[in-house]
Amino acid sequence: MEEYQFSQGKKLRCGYTTGSCATAAAKAAATMLLTGTRIEIIRIDTPKGIVLDLEPLEVERGNDYVSCAIRKDSGDDPDDTNGILVYVKVEKIERPLKTGEADVEICGGIGVGKVTKPGLSCQMGGPAINPTPRKMIVTELRKVMAQNNYTGGLRVTISIPAGVEIAKKTFNPRLGIVGGLSVLGTSGIVEPMSEKALVETMYVELNSQKAKGNKNLLVFFGNYGEDFTRDVLQLDISDRVTCSNFVGELLDYAVFCGFETLLLIGHAGKLVKLSQGVMNTHSKYADCRTELFALQAMFHGATKEVGQEIYNCLTTDEVAKILQRENIFEPVMQEVTKKIDFYMQHRVHGKIKTGALMFSNVYGILGRTQEADQLVNLHKRVAKEIEEE
Repeated sequence: MEEYQFSQGKKLRCGYTTGSCATAAAKAAATMLLTGTRIEIIRIDTPKGIVLDLEPLEVERGNDYVSCAIRKDSGDDPDDTNGILVYVKVEKIERPLKTGEADVEICGGIGVGKVTKPGLSCQMGGPAINPTPRKMIVTELRKVMAQNNYTGGLRVTISIPAGVEIAKKTFNPRLGIVGGLSVLGTSGIVEPMSEKALVETMYVELNSQKAKGNKNLLVFFGNYGEDFTRDVLQLDISDRVTCSNFVGELLDYAVFCGFETLLLIGHAGKLVKLSQGVMNTHSKYADCRTELFALQAMFHGATKEVGQEIYNCLTTDEVAKILQRENIFEPVMQEVTKKIDFYMQHRVHGKIKTGALMFSNVYGILGRTQEADQLVNLHKRVAKEIEEE
């Protein structure tokens, strides 16, 4: 694929989604089924407006079906699905067995996940094939059916054999998608290094929690927070949400969804940035960790030399060590967490009770906002009530 975008001074090649692969494979298989002719290239339109010309692979013919595969190309986006084969089997039927698609029935085969929890855009109990890929498949197949004067129905079965193992590395099990991958894509195109995709994944997690009736969010930046909370705080993290670096988007969407409380537990290296109003904690946007600690240390009696020492630290663990040495650890952390509390509440306009707990892998809990302990106890109580049921 020869579509590119520019990010951080680099020219990056775009790719195409599993949804586009499934659409192309379905259209190729349907074309070969209804014409009886082998085709070498299949063309599809994507919602992005980009036309794809893709090669059908591993073509197999039967008496009343044709199957083939399209190889996924993620471009320069780091993606575990890059290079996998997405298979589609198309067969003639009198009428689709399922309602909603008048002449095309779409099913999930091996490696396509099954939806077991509410809150997703796919029907519970059905395959994790999202609305946009479904629409793409139906649109392209109706073109083929009209061109060949075919008035019957077609059953489309999508399989991603490699998806069984790959899915274990994704968020799917946490979202209630079991046994495989989701057939995804809102534009049909993979944009490399896309932050949008990460934010949308977070939104899916929040939607899932809302659909379950959960009103109290437990949020982590990533694995460090999850491990600390499970092992040290002894909290059940099965209903966790991962925000990565996108705290601002997390808080905005939590308000939109109507959650009542939100507890964010994170390593000091990320969480301290919130105390300066930085709501995207990726280092490419801002790094105010040691500047803030140095300033607060001097506000609490540290000398200019100690302030400079803190400013020059490479990690927040080094900062904590110096603060403890100077006997100003507690007051500095109290001020930092007050600022975190202020900016979180400012972002949600007071519509959600928020709390944050900041920790270090070396020194344990470094600081808590005003509501943090109350929200920790809330999650413990809710978990106990669920267990007793």
